[in-house]
Amino acid sequence: MSLTLYVDAARWRKHQDEVRDTFPGLVPVMKGNGYGFTNPRLAEEATRMCVDTVAVGTTYEAALVKDHFDGKVLVLTPYLRGEEAVPLPDRTIRTVSSVQAARDLVGCRIVVACMTTMKRDGVTEEELVKLRTGMDDVRLEGFSLHLPLDHPDGYDPVVEVVGWVERLRAARLPVRTMYVSHLTAAELGVLRERYPDTEFRPRIGTDLWLGDHDALASRGTVLDVVRIARGERFGYRQRKAPSDGHLVVVSGGTAQGVGLEAPKTVRGVMPRAKGVARAGLATVNRSLSPFTWAGKQRWFAEPPHMQVSLLFLANDVAPPKPGDELEAALRHTTTHFDRIAIR
Repeated sequence: MSLTLYVDAARWRKHQDEVRDTFPGLVPVMKGNGYGFTNPRLAEEATRMCVDTVAVGTTYEAALVKDHFDGKVLVLTPYLRGEEAVPLPDRTIRTVSSVQAARDLVGCRIVVACMTTMKRDGVTEEELVKLRTGMDDVRLEGFSLHLPLDHPDGYDPVVEVVGWVERLRAARLPVRTMYVSHLTAAELGVLRERYPDTEFRPRIGTDLWLGDHDALASRGTVLDVVRIARGERFGYRQRKAPSDGHLVVVSGGTAQGVGLEAPKTVRGVMPRAKGVARAGLATVNRSLSPFTWAGKQRWFAEPPHMQVSLLFLANDVAPPKPGDELEAALRHTTTHFDRIAIR
């Protein structure tokens, strides 16, 4: 049995089409685990949406996607001199973040990343004059701006985009197309009105594929239910059961991403207090699983195994039966589902 992602196909695709229609020039982003769906499947969805360009994270992902999408494939990770060459079609667009990288990719389609307040990669304002002299032997598809999600200290993403458009113009570089991220439809409208000769192309991943939460459901299958007595030992570490109850073996473990968590930014007193409480419970081997049964999120009996998780249910809870499915609150960008049921 399996850890399954259930998808309400009509609702999911309706949301995709709404995002496409709200954001003209949409470039769907598919990278990593494909937001839980896999990149090839998302490439086929992009074909259904009739977009002309998609974005992937790496050249290896581009090699996987190219057979599922016939349009242009933009590689978001900047080209690195000396990187392993991956055979890719001419319709591939490479991102460059330095003058030297632009000069290295003779004859290639490129997008030039500009250094934003993200401070991750990109050419600086001081490099723009040198960049102009290095464009003769490449096919410039446009420039890109990767903008931050949060807006502290009165930050305005439109102001940052305007600043870069003006800098590029002052350097006499052709600003025909700008690939941008994390802008609202209203913000894009302001930019299009101000620069009618520039095409602004929004790159969207999370909001496109995961924006309608009610269209998606994750569930793990109960594989076995074992009665256990208080003090009886179990599991890899042979812990003692805290009371009489049941061990529930459910599909989904570390191989699928269950129990794995990325660091989070925590703000405010209450979220910090909850974080301290969770950490305190973890020191006494108490960790909540993502699985829900009888209306409550249930505790791990011990850390998840590679492909299954072991949950503990006290005697006051009627246990599920093998074959039942438990709802699971999982992070899609770190979960590898055994099965995707689109229906």
